[in-house]
Amino acid sequence: MKRIVVLGAGESGAGAAVLAKKEGFDVFVSDASAIKDCYKQLLDSHGIAWEEGRHTEDMILNADEIIKSPGIPAEAPMVSKAVERGIHIVSEIEFAGRYTDSKMICITGSNGKTTTTSLIYHIFREAGYDAGLAGNIGRSLALQVAEDPHEYYIIELSSFQLDNMYDFRANIAILLNITPDHLDRYGNCMQNYVDAKMRIIRNQTEADAFIYWNDDPIIKRELAKYDIRAVQCPFSELKERGSIGYIEEGQYKIEWPTPFNMEQESLSLSGKHNIYNSLAAGIASNISGIKKEVIRKSLSDFPGVEHRLEKVTTVRGVLYVNDSKATNVDACWYALESMKTRVVLILGGKDKGNDYAPIIPLVRQKCSALVFLGADNSKLHSVFDPLGLPVRDTHSMADCVKACYELAENGETVLLSPCCASFDLFRNMEDRGEQFKEAVRAL
Repeated sequence: MKRIVVLGAGESGAGAAVLAKKEGFDVFVSDASAIKDCYKQLLDSHGIAWEEGRHTEDMILNADEIIKSPGIPAEAPMVSKAVERGIHIVSEIEFAGRYTDSKMICITGSNGKTTTTSLIYHIFREAGYDAGLAGNIGRSLALQVAEDPHEYYIIELSSFQLDNMYDFRANIAILLNITPDHLDRYGNCMQNYVDAKMRIIRNQTEADAFIYWNDDPIIKRELAKYDIRAVQCPFSELKERGSIGYIEEGQYKIEWPTPFNMEQESLSLSGKHNIYNSLAAGIASNISGIKKEVIRKSLSDFPGVEHRLEKVTTVRGVLYVNDSKATNVDACWYALESMKTRVVLILGGKDKGNDYAPIIPLVRQKCSALVFLGADNSKLHSVFDPLGLPVRDTHSMADCVKACYELAENGETVLLSPCCASFDLFRNMEDRGEQFKEAVRAL
């Protein structure tokens, strides 16, 4: 019996283990950290052996194949040892793709992935399509393939998930943008990160579609390097040669495969970045044969995504906005660009090799004060102190929100759009956003 070892027992790893067991493999799960009770129960219910708090070499390096959770870097000692032994390492998405013929709509990009994925899922569900939500959000693709199969899967893919995908094929691939992110995981080499993102088009055929932002300079440069077989479906903010989706004279328009248009003002999502997200989602839905009236209604009533420009409440005339998902500089740029009032901006967290220069003009233009929230805010001080804005240095969410309350004036917006990962002070991005909302509502 072929042996599968799963490294990491979160949503991705536990789901992969269940599918491997169903397909008749000898399965073992190993996690160097503690495993959540819900995943222990899932593994136990399927008779799958597991360990936590350690990696036992003898139990791992006898694998025929390893499924690696995306949060584990390629440089991790156990992964390096497996590579030395010649053990093939794949992602959960790659493994799951072997056991389903469902249509795969896959979304990646440095920014906008979650919003676009959620919007497409919303449209498909409103159309009555049998669709599952998977990848970075939703339930594990592997677990759904094993126990709750769907005709379509809408999958958000990070660069980490794309790294270990080889034979997986996206029927519709969406590449929203490529800007610097996660460079600490890619040897501080931008090209390594770009190469990971471009894997979204791997294995596509003439029967597939590739949707991408036509104005992204990195994507434009990279396209010349690839023999792209899929139908190319570029979109842009303004109509330009080759784009099949764009905005023209206040109209949201898609030209192919069937003409579609609606008033731009009717889109539920605001901000320039959300024009791109809405165009990508509309094109994917149009290609999938969803009726125009359903696309139009869904683009108009989509409620948005938690932790992405999420309006929390207004206190003393000040609006508080939770954009905790803004874990890189480009995401913060889009958030600031969409602001209509003066802003008290919260920045900080685990720096990923960030270059803050792109947001400095917007900070000058729109911000009345800055609040730094991180274990070490020294880099932020060196970059932003020369702007001469009022600055508060904080190291907990309670102190951060208190500082914002003291700094913000009537009619302004407090914006949590940190540019950084959350792992210095919080469990994850969601924890940071939840703590922000809780502290704000307690004001």
